[in-house]
Amino acid sequence: MQVHRPTHVEIDLDALRHNFLLARAQAGEGREVLAVVKADAYGHGAVPVARVLQGAGADLFGVAIVEEGVELRRAGIHAPILVLGGIYPGQEEDLLRQDLTPCLFDLAVARRLQTAAAAAGRILPYHLKLDTGMGRVGFRPEELPQVLAELAALPALRMEGVISHLALADEPQHPFTDEQVRRFRQALAQIRAAGFAPRYTHIGNSAALFSRVLPECNLVRPGIVLYGGLPAAEFAGRLDLQPVMSFRTSIAQLKTVPPGTGISYGHRFTTSVPTLLATIPVGYADGYSRHLSCKGEVLVRGRRAPVVGTVCMDWTLIDVSAIPGVEVGDEVTLLGSDNGNRISAEEWAEKVGSISYEVFCSVSKRVPRIYKDQSSDLQGPTAEAAPQP
Repeated sequence: MQVHRPTHVEIDLDALRHNFLLARAQAGEGREVLAVVKADAYGHGAVPVARVLQGAGADLFGVAIVEEGVELRRAGIHAPILVLGGIYPGQEEDLLRQDLTPCLFDLAVARRLQTAAAAAGRILPYHLKLDTGMGRVGFRPEELPQVLAELAALPALRMEGVISHLALADEPQHPFTDEQVRRFRQALAQIRAAGFAPRYTHIGNSAALFSRVLPECNLVRPGIVLYGGLPAAEFAGRLDLQPVMSFRTSIAQLKTVPPGTGISYGHRFTTSVPTLLATIPVGYADGYSRHLSCKGEVLVRGRRAPVVGTVCMDWTLIDVSAIPGVEVGDEVTLLGSDNGNRISAEEWAEKVGSISYEVFCSVSKRVPRIYKDQSSDLQGPTAEAAPQP
Protein backbone atom coordinates (compact mmCIF):
# COMPACT_ATOMS: atom_id res chain seq x y z
CA MET A 1 0.00 0.00 0.00
CA GLN A 2 1.39 3.37 -0.99
CA VAL A 3 1.53 5.88 1.85
CA HIS A 4 0.00 9.27 1.08
CA ARG A 5 -0.47 10.90 4.49
CA PRO A 6 2.73 12.78 5.35
CA THR A 7 2.77 11.79 9.02
CA HIS A 8 5.31 9.00 9.46
CA VAL A 9 8.16 7.64 11.53
CA GLU A 10 11.64 6.97 10.15
CA ILE A 11 13.69 4.18 11.72
CA ASP A 12 17.45 4.40 11.18
CA LEU A 13 18.66 0.80 11.11
CA ASP A 14 22.29 1.90 10.84
CA ALA A 15 21.91 3.74 14.16
CA LEU A 16 20.28 0.63 15.63
CA ARG A 17 23.31 -1.47 14.64
CA HIS A 18 25.66 1.14 16.05
CA ASN A 19 23.88 1.15 19.41
CA PHE A 20 23.78 -2.64 19.58
CA LEU A 21 27.50 -2.92 18.88
CA LEU A 22 28.14 -0.31 21.57
CA ALA A 23 26.17 -2.43 24.05
CA ARG A 24 27.96 -5.57 22.86
CA ALA A 25 31.36 -3.95 23.43
CA GLN A 26 30.29 -2.72 26.87
CA ALA A 27 29.17 -6.22 27.84
CA GLY A 28 32.69 -7.49 27.23
CA GLU A 29 34.13 -10.91 26.62
CA GLY A 30 32.33 -13.89 28.07
CA ARG A 31 28.90 -12.28 28.20
CA GLU A 32 26.03 -12.82 25.84
CA VAL A 33 23.54 -10.12 24.85
CA LEU A 34 19.76 -10.46 25.06
CA ALA A 35 18.24 -7.67 22.96
CA VAL A 36 14.94 -6.50 24.42
CA VAL A 37 12.39 -6.08 21.62
CA LYS A 38 9.17 -6.19 23.64
CA ALA A 39 6.32 -3.77 22.96
CA ASP A 40 7.00 -3.88 19.21
CA ALA A 41 10.66 -3.04 19.88
CA TYR A 42 9.62 -0.02 21.94
CA GLY A 43 7.46 1.16 19.04
CA HIS A 44 10.19 0.77 16.41
CA GLY A 45 8.82 -2.42 14.82
CA ALA A 46 9.80 -5.75 16.36
CA VAL A 47 10.27 -7.75 13.16
CA PRO A 48 12.57 -5.41 11.21
CA VAL A 49 14.46 -4.53 14.39
CA ALA A 50 14.96 -8.17 15.37
CA ARG A 51 16.08 -9.06 11.85
CA VAL A 52 18.77 -6.39 11.96
CA LEU A 53 19.89 -7.30 15.48
CA GLN A 54 19.99 -11.00 14.66
CA GLY A 55 22.27 -10.16 11.76
CA ALA A 56 24.39 -7.95 14.02
CA GLY A 57 24.95 -10.81 16.46
CA ALA A 58 22.26 -10.68 19.15
CA ASP A 59 22.46 -13.94 21.10
CA LEU A 60 18.89 -13.92 22.45
CA PHE A 61 15.78 -11.77 22.28
CA GLY A 62 13.45 -10.67 25.06
CA VAL A 63 9.71 -10.15 24.59
CA ALA A 64 6.96 -9.42 27.09
CA ILE A 65 4.25 -11.80 25.94
CA VAL A 66 3.92 -15.07 24.05
CA GLU A 67 2.22 -13.35 21.11
CA GLU A 68 5.30 -11.20 20.54
CA GLY A 69 7.48 -14.28 20.47
CA VAL A 70 5.19 -16.01 17.98
CA GLU A 71 5.36 -12.95 15.71
CA LEU A 72 9.16 -13.11 15.66
CA ARG A 73 9.24 -16.85 14.96
CA ARG A 74 6.82 -16.45 12.04
CA ALA A 75 9.11 -13.74 10.67
CA GLY A 76 12.07 -16.10 10.66
CA ILE A 77 13.84 -15.11 13.87
CA HIS A 78 15.63 -18.27 15.00
CA ALA A 79 17.64 -17.04 18.02
CA PRO A 80 16.39 -18.03 21.49
CA ILE A 81 13.45 -15.90 22.65
CA LEU A 82 12.80 -15.32 26.35
CA VAL A 83 9.24 -14.40 27.35
CA LEU A 84 9.76 -11.94 30.20
CA GLY A 85 6.08 -11.74 31.17
CA GLY A 86 3.48 -14.26 32.23
CA ILE A 87 2.38 -17.50 30.61
CA TYR A 88 -1.40 -17.76 30.73
CA PRO A 89 -3.73 -20.77 30.43
CA GLY A 90 -3.99 -21.89 26.83
CA GLN A 91 -0.60 -20.51 25.77
CA GLU A 92 1.37 -23.67 26.51
CA GLU A 93 0.98 -25.06 22.98
CA ASP A 94 2.26 -21.89 21.30
CA LEU A 95 5.13 -21.69 23.77
CA LEU A 96 6.25 -25.22 22.94
CA ARG A 97 5.52 -25.13 19.21
CA GLN A 98 7.42 -21.88 18.70
CA ASP A 99 10.30 -22.89 20.97
CA LEU A 100 9.89 -19.95 23.35
CA THR A 101 11.52 -19.88 26.78
CA PRO A 102 9.35 -18.78 29.72
CA CYS A 103 10.31 -16.86 32.83
CA LEU A 104 8.86 -18.75 35.79
CA PHE A 105 7.64 -16.87 38.84
CA ASP A 106 4.59 -18.95 39.76
CA LEU A 107 4.56 -22.61 40.77
CA ALA A 108 1.07 -23.15 39.39
CA VAL A 109 2.34 -22.09 35.98
CA ALA A 110 5.35 -24.37 36.40
CA ARG A 111 3.06 -27.35 37.05
CA ARG A 112 0.94 -26.48 34.03
CA LEU A 113 4.03 -26.28 31.82
CA GLN A 114 5.30 -29.57 33.24
CA THR A 115 2.07 -31.26 32.14
CA ALA A 116 2.19 -29.72 28.65
CA ALA A 117 5.89 -30.43 28.08
CA ALA A 118 5.61 -34.02 29.31
CA ALA A 119 2.62 -34.65 27.03
CA ALA A 120 4.65 -33.34 24.09
CA GLY A 121 7.68 -35.41 25.03
CA ARG A 122 9.72 -32.23 25.50
CA ILE A 123 12.14 -30.84 28.05
CA LEU A 124 11.24 -27.17 28.42
CA PRO A 125 13.98 -24.73 29.47
CA TYR A 126 12.99 -21.80 31.68
CA HIS A 127 14.51 -18.85 33.51
CA LEU A 128 13.70 -18.60 37.21
CA LYS A 129 12.52 -15.07 38.05
CA LEU A 130 13.62 -13.68 41.43
CA ASP A 131 12.20 -10.63 43.19
CA THR A 132 15.30 -9.11 44.76
CA GLY A 133 13.67 -5.76 45.44
CA MET A 134 11.49 -4.67 42.53
CA GLY A 135 8.35 -5.86 44.32
CA ARG A 136 6.79 -6.93 41.06
CA VAL A 137 6.84 -10.54 39.83
CA GLY A 138 9.32 -13.16 40.94
CA PHE A 139 10.02 -15.46 43.86
CA ARG A 140 11.35 -13.75 46.96
CA PRO A 141 14.59 -15.16 48.38
CA GLU A 142 12.89 -16.59 51.46
CA GLU A 143 10.62 -18.67 49.20
CA LEU A 144 13.50 -20.37 47.45
CA PRO A 145 13.82 -23.56 49.56
CA GLN A 146 10.21 -24.58 48.85
CA VAL A 147 10.32 -23.35 45.24
CA LEU A 148 13.50 -25.24 44.40
CA ALA A 149 12.20 -28.42 45.98
CA GLU A 150 9.04 -28.27 43.87
CA LEU A 151 10.91 -27.43 40.67
CA ALA A 152 13.26 -30.36 41.23
CA ALA A 153 10.21 -32.62 41.12
CA LEU A 154 9.19 -31.42 37.63
CA PRO A 155 11.35 -33.49 35.25
CA ALA A 156 10.03 -31.98 32.02
CA LEU A 157 11.33 -28.55 33.05
CA ARG A 158 14.99 -27.52 33.04
CA MET A 159 16.36 -24.37 34.66
CA GLU A 160 18.33 -22.62 31.93
CA GLY A 161 18.69 -19.25 33.61
CA VAL A 162 18.12 -17.10 36.67
CA ILE A 163 16.83 -13.56 36.19
CA SER A 164 16.05 -10.54 38.33
CA HIS A 165 15.41 -6.87 37.65
CA LEU A 166 16.93 -3.76 39.22
CA ALA A 167 14.54 -1.13 40.57
CA LEU A 168 16.95 1.81 40.83
CA ALA A 169 19.66 1.19 38.25
CA ASP A 170 18.75 4.50 36.60
CA GLU A 171 20.19 6.17 39.72
CA PRO A 172 23.72 4.78 39.35
CA GLN A 173 24.91 5.67 42.85
CA HIS A 174 21.86 4.41 44.72
CA PRO A 175 22.92 1.91 47.40
CA PHE A 176 19.84 -0.28 46.98
CA THR A 177 21.23 -1.61 43.72
CA ASP A 178 24.14 -3.05 45.69
CA GLU A 179 21.63 -4.67 48.03
CA GLN A 180 19.74 -6.22 45.13
CA VAL A 181 22.95 -7.59 43.65
CA ARG A 182 23.87 -9.03 47.05
CA ARG A 183 20.49 -10.77 47.30
CA PHE A 184 20.88 -12.07 43.75
CA ARG A 185 24.33 -13.45 44.54
CA GLN A 186 23.05 -15.22 47.66
CA ALA A 187 20.10 -16.68 45.75
CA LEU A 188 22.43 -18.02 43.06
CA ALA A 189 24.45 -19.78 45.74
CA GLN A 190 21.26 -21.39 47.09
CA ILE A 191 20.16 -22.45 43.63
CA ARG A 192 23.49 -24.07 42.82
CA ALA A 193 23.67 -25.74 46.22
CA ALA A 194 20.28 -27.31 45.48
CA GLY A 195 21.76 -29.00 42.42
CA PHE A 196 20.67 -26.63 39.65
CA ALA A 197 23.20 -25.43 37.08
CA PRO A 198 21.73 -22.46 35.19
CA ARG A 199 23.56 -21.50 32.02
CA TYR A 200 22.50 -17.86 32.21
CA THR A 201 22.47 -15.45 35.15
CA HIS A 202 21.25 -11.93 34.50
CA ILE A 203 20.09 -8.85 36.38
CA GLY A 204 21.54 -5.99 34.32
CA ASN A 205 19.37 -3.70 32.18
CA SER A 206 20.59 -0.79 30.03
CA ALA A 207 21.39 1.44 33.00
CA ALA A 208 23.28 -1.29 34.84
CA LEU A 209 25.18 -2.31 31.71
CA PHE A 210 26.73 1.15 31.46
CA SER A 211 27.20 1.87 35.17
CA ARG A 212 27.93 -1.41 36.98
CA VAL A 213 30.35 -4.29 36.90
CA LEU A 214 28.27 -7.40 37.57
CA PRO A 215 30.59 -10.43 37.76
CA GLU A 216 27.61 -12.55 38.84
CA CYS A 217 26.07 -12.17 35.39
CA ASN A 218 26.98 -13.69 32.04
CA LEU A 219 24.02 -12.23 30.14
CA VAL A 220 23.01 -8.57 29.75
CA ARG A 221 19.63 -7.17 28.67
CA PRO A 222 19.96 -3.84 26.82
CA GLY A 223 16.66 -2.24 25.90
CA ILE A 224 16.30 1.53 25.68
CA VAL A 225 19.93 2.09 24.65
CA LEU A 226 19.40 0.03 21.50
CA TYR A 227 16.95 2.69 20.34
CA GLY A 228 19.19 5.61 21.23
CA GLY A 229 17.36 6.53 24.43
CA LEU A 230 19.12 7.37 27.68
CA PRO A 231 18.44 5.11 30.69
CA ALA A 232 18.52 8.26 32.83
CA ALA A 233 19.54 11.92 32.58
CA GLU A 234 22.84 11.13 34.32
CA PHE A 235 23.99 9.33 31.18
CA ALA A 236 23.68 12.41 28.94
CA GLY A 237 26.95 13.07 27.15
CA ARG A 238 28.50 9.83 28.40
CA LEU A 239 27.20 7.39 25.81
CA ASP A 240 27.84 7.49 22.08
CA LEU A 241 24.25 6.58 21.26
CA GLN A 242 22.57 7.45 17.99
CA PRO A 243 18.81 8.18 17.87
CA VAL A 244 16.94 5.56 15.87
CA MET A 245 13.43 7.05 15.61
CA SER A 246 12.43 10.30 13.91
CA PHE A 247 8.77 11.40 13.84
CA ARG A 248 7.80 13.75 11.02
CA THR A 249 4.85 15.29 9.19
CA SER A 250 4.30 18.36 7.00
CA ILE A 251 2.30 21.57 7.03
CA ALA A 252 -1.25 21.12 5.74
CA GLN A 253 -2.48 24.73 5.98
CA LEU A 254 -1.17 28.22 6.74
CA LYS A 255 -3.27 31.15 7.90
CA THR A 256 -2.63 34.50 9.54
CA VAL A 257 -4.98 35.37 12.38
CA PRO A 258 -5.39 38.70 14.19
CA PRO A 259 -4.68 39.45 17.86
CA GLY A 260 -7.31 38.09 20.22
CA THR A 261 -7.95 34.89 18.26
CA GLY A 262 -8.67 31.82 20.39
CA ILE A 263 -6.94 28.67 19.19
CA SER A 264 -8.18 25.06 19.25
CA TYR A 265 -10.39 23.33 21.83
CA GLY A 266 -11.05 25.34 24.95
CA HIS A 267 -9.20 28.37 23.56
CA ARG A 268 -6.32 27.56 25.90
CA PHE A 269 -4.20 29.88 23.77
CA THR A 270 -5.18 33.32 22.50
CA THR A 271 -3.00 35.31 20.12
CA SER A 272 -1.69 38.66 21.32
CA VAL A 273 -0.26 39.78 17.95
CA PRO A 274 -0.95 38.88 14.30
CA THR A 275 0.14 35.24 14.11
CA LEU A 276 1.00 32.90 11.26
CA LEU A 277 -0.47 29.53 12.19
CA ALA A 278 0.42 26.21 10.61
CA THR A 279 -1.88 23.23 10.97
CA ILE A 280 -0.14 19.85 10.87
CA PRO A 281 -1.88 16.47 10.40
CA VAL A 282 -0.81 14.79 13.61
CA GLY A 283 -2.53 14.47 16.97
CA TYR A 284 -2.85 12.38 20.07
CA ALA A 285 -4.31 9.49 18.05
CA ASP A 286 -0.88 9.29 16.41
CA GLY A 287 0.95 9.44 19.73
CA TYR A 288 1.62 13.18 19.82
CA SER A 289 0.65 13.69 23.44
CA ARG A 290 -2.14 16.06 24.45
CA HIS A 291 0.16 17.03 27.33
CA LEU A 292 2.24 18.90 24.74
CA SER A 293 -0.62 21.40 24.31
CA CYS A 294 0.77 24.94 24.60
CA LYS A 295 4.24 23.70 25.60
CA GLY A 296 5.57 21.39 22.91
CA GLU A 297 7.94 22.50 20.17
CA VAL A 298 8.60 21.19 16.67
CA LEU A 299 11.21 21.92 14.00
CA VAL A 300 10.39 23.65 10.72
CA ARG A 301 13.25 24.54 8.38
CA GLY A 302 15.60 23.72 11.23
CA ARG A 303 14.02 26.27 13.59
CA ARG A 304 11.82 25.71 16.61
CA ALA A 305 8.12 26.49 16.43
CA PRO A 306 5.87 26.32 19.51
CA VAL A 307 2.69 24.28 19.75
CA VAL A 308 -0.23 26.62 20.37
CA GLY A 309 -3.60 25.56 21.71
CA THR A 310 -4.81 22.08 22.52
CA VAL A 311 -3.42 19.10 20.62
CA CYS A 312 -6.41 17.49 18.90
CA MET A 313 -6.99 13.85 17.98
CA ASP A 314 -5.77 14.35 14.39
CA TRP A 315 -4.47 17.92 14.19
CA THR A 316 -2.01 20.19 15.97
CA LEU A 317 -1.39 23.91 15.49
CA ILE A 318 2.01 25.59 15.61
CA ASP A 319 3.12 29.23 15.47
CA VAL A 320 5.49 29.72 12.53
CA SER A 321 5.50 33.52 12.57
CA ALA A 322 9.26 33.62 13.24
CA ILE A 323 10.23 31.25 10.41
CA PRO A 324 10.99 33.02 7.11
CA GLY A 325 9.66 31.56 3.88
CA VAL A 326 7.52 28.86 5.44
CA GLU A 327 5.18 27.12 2.99
CA VAL A 328 2.44 24.50 2.88
CA GLY A 329 4.15 21.13 2.50
CA ASP A 330 7.22 22.06 4.54
CA GLU A 331 8.49 19.15 6.62
CA VAL A 332 7.83 19.31 10.35
CA THR A 333 9.98 17.31 12.76
CA LEU A 334 8.26 16.31 15.99
CA LEU A 335 11.08 14.04 17.15
CA GLY A 336 14.54 14.00 15.61
CA SER A 337 16.93 16.38 13.87
CA ASP A 338 16.62 19.05 11.20
CA ASN A 339 19.47 21.28 9.99
CA GLY A 340 21.54 20.91 13.15
CA ASN A 341 18.68 21.36 15.61
CA ARG A 342 17.17 18.42 17.46
CA ILE A 343 14.18 17.46 19.58
CA SER A 344 15.06 14.41 21.65
CA ALA A 345 12.80 11.83 23.25
CA GLU A 346 14.14 12.98 26.61
CA GLU A 347 13.08 16.59 25.94
CA TRP A 348 9.62 15.45 24.87
CA ALA A 349 9.34 13.17 27.90
CA GLU A 350 10.30 15.93 30.32
CA LYS A 351 7.56 18.18 28.95
CA VAL A 352 4.86 15.54 29.42
CA GLY A 353 6.15 14.22 32.77
CA SER A 354 7.19 10.83 31.45
CA ILE A 355 10.21 8.91 30.13
CA SER A 356 11.63 8.30 26.67
CA TYR A 357 10.42 4.68 26.78
CA GLU A 358 6.80 5.88 26.80
CA VAL A 359 7.45 8.46 24.08
CA PHE A 360 8.64 5.73 21.71
CA CYS A 361 5.91 3.26 22.67
CA SER A 362 3.14 5.83 22.36
CA VAL A 363 3.55 6.36 18.60
CA SER A 364 0.45 4.63 17.32
CA LYS A 365 0.07 1.86 14.77
CA ARG A 366 -1.61 4.16 12.26
CA VAL A 367 1.69 6.00 11.80
CA PRO A 368 3.70 4.09 9.17
CA ARG A 369 7.30 3.17 9.98
CA ILE A 370 9.78 3.76 7.17
CA TYR A 371 13.03 1.84 7.53
CA LYS A 372 16.29 3.47 6.48
CA ASP A 373 19.32 1.28 5.84
CA GLN A 374 22.71 1.98 4.31
CA SER A 375 22.07 -0.74 1.75
CA SER A 376 18.84 0.78 0.43
CA ASP A 377 16.74 3.89 0.13
CA LEU A 378 13.85 4.59 2.48
CA GLN A 379 11.57 1.57 2.41
CA GLY A 380 7.87 1.39 3.11
CA PRO A 381 6.61 -0.59 6.08
CA THR A 382 4.77 -3.39 4.35
CA ALA A 383 7.66 -5.60 3.26
CA GLU A 384 9.72 -5.00 6.39
CA ALA A 385 7.20 -4.96 9.18
CA ALA A 386 4.56 -7.49 8.23
CA PRO A 387 5.05 -10.89 9.91
CA GLN A 388 5.34 -13.77 7.50
CA PRO A 389 2.73 -16.55 7.71
